[in-house]
Amino acid sequence: MKIPALVAIVFASACSFLPAHGEPAEPAAIDSSAYVFTYFVGNGEDGLHLLLSRDGLTWHPVNEGKAVFNAQVGSQRLMRDPCAIRGPDGRFHLVWTTGWKGSDIGYAHSTDLIHWSTPQVLSVMAHEPQAGNCWAPEVFYDDQQGEYLVFWSTTIAGRYDGHRVYRTRTKDFANLSPPELFYEPGFNVIDATLLRDPAAGRYVMVLKDERQSGKNLRVALADKADGPFGPPSAPITGKYWCEGPTAVRIGDRWIVYFDKYTEHKYGAVASRDLKAWEDISDQVSFPPGVRHGTALAVPAEIAANLEKLK
Repeated sequence: MKIPALVAIVFASACSFLPAHGEPAEPAAIDSSAYVFTYFVGNGEDGLHLLLSRDGLTWHPVNEGKAVFNAQVGSQRLMRDPCAIRGPDGRFHLVWTTGWKGSDIGYAHSTDLIHWSTPQVLSVMAHEPQAGNCWAPEVFYDDQQGEYLVFWSTTIAGRYDGHRVYRTRTKDFANLSPPELFYEPGFNVIDATLLRDPAAGRYVMVLKDERQSGKNLRVALADKADGPFGPPSAPITGKYWCEGPTAVRIGDRWIVYFDKYTEHKYGAVASRDLKAWEDISDQVSFPPGVRHGTALAVPAEIAANLEKLK
């Protein structure tokens, strides 16, 4: 399915485009840009799928809804929860969940979101023999430190009451720092994602409260990308059981998309100050079957090439 010719959108993304050498800077406006959404279907057996949008509200399938890349590596050779950002090197860096169990995640990079490097297995929790899984990894470029933060949720037998968020640091995805605890809110937590709020000089973590009494999304704030993050807010989502948040800034408001997994569809909330949230689920349109992914801005030429895929 094709989308109409792309129009210019001024956009500053949570996964912002950064200077060539990674020095700190305010996110720049991107002319002639569009939005891409990475996602999976089913159990993640057939790989990476993509959507395109002009306004961040209505999303259209790329490649007629077929996968554009299937890595087939890792603990169970799945590609679930794909998270992509565009780094200061101009490459799109992609991480994903390789299986329900195991101590590894997947990684690959691309310049166009179509042609991908040989996929790698990052054994991020190999040092923890009691680690049960590595779920929903995300990657975020920390421009203050000039390195990438890769983080995910793991449950370790005998430690805490469920999942906690862990992280590693890297400059090249070949050499990783020893994994360490990233966020411990005092309850079972998964699906963390990060965004930068340059106007307020802070970083925002959106996370899923995984307790049976919750199953909602909350936010936590920090002065630096690597934390420490403060206590979680009250829920920003209402009655939905939801997971897999991803956030972008469009105009003067933040939009957080989420997988309403019990209803098998996507929803969204929006905020101008990251405090008061409006449910805009009735304003977003996703194709059926879209599961836990990431929204990001791309230049017009990237979007145009994706639009041509058959």
